[in-house]
Amino acid sequence: MPEIETSDPDIDYSQRPLPERYKGHRVDVDAAKYQMVPWAEIWRFRELFGFLAWRDFIVRYKQTAVGIGWSLLQPLLMMIVMTIVFGYFAGLAEGSTVPYAVMVFSGVIVWQFFSQGLTNVAMSMTNNNAIVAKIYFPRLILPASSLLVNLVDFAISMLLLVVLMIGYDVAFTWRLFCLVPLLLLAATLSFGVGTLVAALNVRYRDFKHILPFVVQIGLYITPVGFSSDKVPDAWRFVYSLNPMVGVVDGFRWAILDSATLYWPGLWISIILTLGICYIGIRFFRSSESWFADII
Repeated sequence: MPEIETSDPDIDYSQRPLPERYKGHRVDVDAAKYQMVPWAEIWRFRELFGFLAWRDFIVRYKQTAVGIGWSLLQPLLMMIVMTIVFGYFAGLAEGSTVPYAVMVFSGVIVWQFFSQGLTNVAMSMTNNNAIVAKIYFPRLILPASSLLVNLVDFAISMLLLVVLMIGYDVAFTWRLFCLVPLLLLAATLSFGVGTLVAALNVRYRDFKHILPFVVQIGLYITPVGFSSDKVPDAWRFVYSLNPMVGVVDGFRWAILDSATLYWPGLWISIILTLGICYIGIRFFRSSESWFADII
């Protein structure tokens, strides 16, 4: 039998060194855990981040006949349908000074990047419940790696956009460089909303059923298949309270030289996106303590 140590009230045991036999059970709490974004921890787990992103990419197109070709087919088919419905049946193409197909496709690719990223980020915790419950790592890695996969689909869609621009004789201007910050804005918005929903989805699985419906509604209240210029001037500011309105308008302005941009709407998108991202990450980080217990 090992000798049992007795407690002496006159001894301050908090100041005594930890016995050697207990050092293997010690847990060091990293101060970075209490930061809003634990950059140091994320860097330490960078290999895990890359592995999860690569795994998500492989799983997405595993056992599909078309494979990565879906990155081209989905936005292309969506553009054709919206061009026919909004452009010709609804007559919104009349009086347009830009190629309607290119205008629609530029809205489609950025909307798909946002909506797919939002869905992947929102479901990232519950889809990886096995590893969340067993091992520790910065939980933000899961939503971040889920969002990274969409960049591959977006890059492939951009190749088709270039073909359309050449086919419709659309000029390549300096505005195309603005696509980078606008894409970052869309990624920030999807990450902010997604992390908020991801944390809520761990506790309330109803969000798994609510999210597709919300994304579908968002498609109709965002100017994807039409130009926001069709919105009456009296309602333009209110309509721009949808953060994706400014992002979609910005994409079209960057791609089409003759397109105009409602600058107040873009600034509204930037401000709302930063606010939503802050709230989403803050709530996600504050909820990490009960993820493993509930998931």
